[in-house]
Amino acid sequence: MAQTVKERDEFPQLLRFDPSRAFAMLRVQALAGDRASQLALGQMHLAGIGCERDGVEARHWFQRAAHQGDAMAMNMLGRCLEQGWGGEPDPELAAVWYRESADHGCDWGMFHYGHMLADGRGVKVDRTNAFHWFTQAANAGHGRAMHVLGEYYENGWETAADAQRAGELYRRSAEKGDYRGQCSWASVLTGQGRIDEACDVLRRVLAGAPTHFVESLREDLRRSGHAQLRDLALAAGE
Repeated sequence: MAQTVKERDEFPQLLRFDPSRAFAMLRVQALAGDRASQLALGQMHLAGIGCERDGVEARHWFQRAAHQGDAMAMNMLGRCLEQGWGGEPDPELAAVWYRESADHGCDWGMFHYGHMLADGRGVKVDRTNAFHWFTQAANAGHGRAMHVLGEYYENGWETAADAQRAGELYRRSAEKGDYRGQCSWASVLTGQGRIDEACDVLRRVLAGAPTHFVESLREDLRRSGHAQLRDLALAAGE
């Protein structure tokens, strides 16, 4: 069932102010075979938006959209299979769907497939191929992949060590809003003596990163040889 222009324009506000109604609208379209609606319905089931959280239903709708060729749905089906959302974990099948998603051009599929290869989850360890997929994801604009790829260049994993290239990837990752990339970019700035800039970046991390990451970062900053960074840790704890 095709949406009218008016319905498409109104949907974001409907999702924000009346998620239950938005869910009902999507369900009608998903049942009619619209794969974008199927993907969105799966995401709503997974997050509990407009409905109760239901991993089984989420996996069902991701699977329907994936079988219609939706690359992000393939990635999300892989996530369900890897994490055990809506059923038993199946890392081997998760890797199959991540690869399918990656082959269809989804940057998240590339990123997750790269991690499966790097860690040997569901597939044989293949760090060279992992480096390839992280590169593909970074080239597609994936912020987290940029950070991981920066680590490869910084440490000389599967490629020649290149501190300049690593720093550029950390900067780009930070600009994308990835908190790990922001921390690594702040470290580069600190090494260059650009402490004020590093503090600006780290304030964004302290304000927006997950709690466990913030606590670890504060501990690191308390041990810093730079007074400004130590002060930043104290201010974050107030």
